[in-house]
Amino acid sequence: MLVPKVFQDKVITTHKLLNKSLTGLVLCSLLLFRNPNLTAEVTTTTPSCLHTSGSKILDASNKVVRLSGLNWFGFETSNNAPHGLWTRNWKRVLDQIKSQGYNVIRLPFSNAMLKQGVKPLRINYTSNPDLEGLTSLQVMDKIIAGANARGIKIILDNHRSTPGGGPEPGGLWYTNEYPESKWIADWKRLAIRYKNNPAVIGVDLRNEPYSGCWGCGDPSKDWRLAAEKAGNAILSVNPNLLIIVEGVTEYNGQYTWWGGNLMGAKDYPVRLDVPDRLVYSAHEYPATVYRQPWFNDPNYPDNLPAVWDKYWGYLVKENIAPVLIGEFGTKYETEKDRQWLAAFQRYIRIKKLSWTFWSLNPNSGDTGGLLLDNWISVHQAKQDVLKQIQYPFIESSCVN
Repeated sequence: MLVPKVFQDKVITTHKLLNKSLTGLVLCSLLLFRNPNLTAEVTTTTPSCLHTSGSKILDASNKVVRLSGLNWFGFETSNNAPHGLWTRNWKRVLDQIKSQGYNVIRLPFSNAMLKQGVKPLRINYTSNPDLEGLTSLQVMDKIIAGANARGIKIILDNHRSTPGGGPEPGGLWYTNEYPESKWIADWKRLAIRYKNNPAVIGVDLRNEPYSGCWGCGDPSKDWRLAAEKAGNAILSVNPNLLIIVEGVTEYNGQYTWWGGNLMGAKDYPVRLDVPDRLVYSAHEYPATVYRQPWFNDPNYPDNLPAVWDKYWGYLVKENIAPVLIGEFGTKYETEKDRQWLAAFQRYIRIKKLSWTFWSLNPNSGDTGGLLLDNWISVHQAKQDVLKQIQYPFIESSCVN
């Protein structure tokens, strides 16, 4: 049975299963706020102008930059707000993300959250008085402005259409209620809203479109064609954004994680009207999330680099395009999972890949998070692994 992330009160239960039988199936101007803990206010609206060259992401001065961050989920759930604000102040969360060395946040959201008048749920307004009365989109404005004040970049992630956990049931980028035209219109709206915001550097077009095909030519299922259509629409109103395109699940009979199969990008690359804006993205998880066949290989974990090369790593190895590891995570409780994370960390370090760990939140049912259940303490064993592959904060601004 294929079970997506399901929101249950404070708990997200995730099962990123790979089941072959079912596979077919952030303000046009920056919102400023007074932060007593920061000595400088946000005074610039100059975009970062990141772009790509081969497998690298470059800044406006053509200096290589790399992303190392966290997923902070919740906007995509029925809360319509980042999780944890029932117990913590949002500014303190951002302070902690910065203090732990993370230079980017992947911020999942749903199309439903963007509707006019949608309000967040389960925010503690005693701890977050400046969020009271705001819509969910206005809360997102606050989070993005706060990230910018701290030098943290933002990747907007269209995680799903309707409120909930995990990818949208059906595994496509649209539903009957939210057709492809609405999906694209929402993206253009956000691209315009944050056009002059230096924090927002990229857009992850859709989380785990597991039922999509790649290069099949069917416009109702070909994720590559949909990504081109949405990417070009976004770039037509905001040409400075990185367009991040996840993989599918199956290509030519080869199966892997939802969002992790980019084998088709070699023969059918995503074509954008603005050059040097494309970043591919893959998701990877350990055996405790789902027991993929490669976890039973007698050479485990030494067999893993070849698996990663096969599905998406070749794009970097052959200098075709950058790859962002948009999600990877583990509860870090079994020896096999610890071996997996050590091997993956080593692969990321050697390949100098950009990444966002799943997740900051402790309430991801099958991975836990960087934070423990009290939403304050850090899982130090995970942090000790991740800090070895962190990159500097991105300070450059656009000069175009």
